[in-house]
Amino acid sequence: MRMKSIVVFWLLLSLAFLSSFSLAQSSEDDTYKADRQKAMALFDQNKYLDALPLFEELANKNPKDDGVLLGLATGLVSKAAAIKDANESPKLMVRARELLLKAQQLGNKAPLLLNLLQMIPQDGVMKYSDNAAVDGALHEAEADFAKRDFDGAIKAYSKALELDPKNYAATLFIGDSYFAKNDFSNAGEWYEKASQIDPDKETPYRYYSDMLTKNGEMDKARTKAIQAVVAEPYNAVTWRGLQQWAHSNHVQLIHVRVNTPAAVSQDGKENINITLDPNQSSDAMAVWLVYSGVKAGWHKDEFKKHYPSESQYRHSLAEEAEALTAAAGVLVGNQKSEKKSSVPKEPDLALLLKLSQTGMIEPYVLLNAADEGIAQDYDGYRAKNREKLEQYLSQFVTPPTPAK
Repeated sequence: MRMKSIVVFWLLLSLAFLSSFSLAQSSEDDTYKADRQKAMALFDQNKYLDALPLFEELANKNPKDDGVLLGLATGLVSKAAAIKDANESPKLMVRARELLLKAQQLGNKAPLLLNLLQMIPQDGVMKYSDNAAVDGALHEAEADFAKRDFDGAIKAYSKALELDPKNYAATLFIGDSYFAKNDFSNAGEWYEKASQIDPDKETPYRYYSDMLTKNGEMDKARTKAIQAVVAEPYNAVTWRGLQQWAHSNHVQLIHVRVNTPAAVSQDGKENINITLDPNQSSDAMAVWLVYSGVKAGWHKDEFKKHYPSESQYRHSLAEEAEALTAAAGVLVGNQKSEKKSSVPKEPDLALLLKLSQTGMIEPYVLLNAADEGIAQDYDGYRAKNREKLEQYLSQFVTPPTPAK
């Protein structure tokens, strides 16, 4: 830092002052960087409790360092798990959540931050079981895990399982404990057990995928990441997990979307409006006119026929699948009449035809084109078509595992 002045005396005084300030500032910055590096090294080793005091000091010095705030929040979550004070633990969790939100506002988009925000209740109270004895054993195990006493954690989790042999949390967390011990074989077995207890919870699939990825078993990791999405497709954490697999393998997930240049709306009980893009080709216009006609019928009376117990219309899987199937039928008819199997020039029509030919329209609608109404039909479809949903994600969304 330099200043110019026609008065030499004031120049020297100013330089002396500024020089000493600059040295102090530089020293302070160097100390901050060194402490931050040390804290991050502990963080990378999952030693969150050891890093907590350092992150606390760093956050006091620079409350706008989003990476430090994330580290501090993670340490607070670990501390909340490690203590047995039923009043203090929720307070730490609430503070951790506030820090995560602040870090997010500062621009931090780390998957860990987003996942923790989804996991931490707003009141900070973590409850694993309605059975007080089981819940107590699980909290004891969590305290051991936070202190990195993984053998003690496995023992306490096993105690919870003795009390409740089908307890999902205890089964999952035993897998985590073995994972933390780098005992991948046992961890995988317990993750499998957890997914068998509740196949519609995404966590064991995702954790198993993370473990396999770190162990270099990329193809199996891919399968587990896909299964996590099928378990909970409307939970953003599962898509982040699949994206993480893709990132680790230097590939990109495929964005699958059929853009439908048509809109159907209902004005009152009788008037149904259809809007089509006038700039599209005549072939595309014919396809989307059929699509719109089917949807208009659902607005009018088809929904009531299919869902008599529901008093209000909603967009459904049945409607969208029928409309897209009818639209694809126009393309198939064109191919037959022209006696050729050429792929339509428009990308949306080509994709629609491919989805139809592979029998994947329903999985597409549920996994890549769902809204709030369609999402209500997912559980029932998954119960009968889990393998088909996995096949769709494997065939259309997730690139193959790269050859080593």
